[in-house]
Amino acid sequence: ERPMRVLVMGDSFMTTNATAKQSFPHALSELLQTNVKSKATTGARHLYALPITGMLGMNISKQYRPGNWDYVVMNGGGNDLWMGCGCGKCTRVMNKLIASNGRKGAIPSTILRARRDGAKVIYVGYLRSPGRGSPIERCKPAGDALESRIQKLAALDPGVTFVSLSDMVPHGDASFHAFDMVHPSPKGSAAAARLVMSAIKSNPS
Repeated sequence: ERPMRVLVMGDSFMTTNATAKQSFPHALSELLQTNVKSKATTGARHLYALPITGMLGMNISKQYRPGNWDYVVMNGGGNDLWMGCGCGKCTRVMNKLIASNGRKGAIPSTILRARRDGAKVIYVGYLRSPGRGSPIERCKPAGDALESRIQKLAALDPGVTFVSLSDMVPHGDASFHAFDMVHPSPKGSAAAARLVMSAIKSNPS
């Protein structure tokens, strides 16, 4: 039986703790006992206009590599909302990312490419603030709206699973976060990998 083939795509949530080999892909690789390939890039967005840097992985859709993947695990959208429009008047950006019915936009088209190649897709939600002065605290409504759209998309296709991190961090517990209160600590990366592992187990390829 060949080892499971897994591709990870996305932004700094996926790349944080990589130097210590404690990032999300490292943790997932250990749990699944297989080599996880990660193309995730810090600061990456789904809507990235500059073609040169886009090719270097700053555009999440361009991180995709066609292949015989069993699972493609991805995240993203946070940088588009928090940095792209200050998470205030985000409707236009949100609609470009994913339509309110979940069927159109940059996120569905990236997911569709992986599905066409036969991979199951697991979309990981964003890391919530522990309620302790995170700089993205005020972005919560935008993040929740984005995730409810991704959940609609997942409901349309049994090969797409949305893994929410909304209940992962107990209120007031800063140990899942790095010092900046935005990115995951090694504990946070490992906890998210465990949630994805159980999603894979409950939807085997």
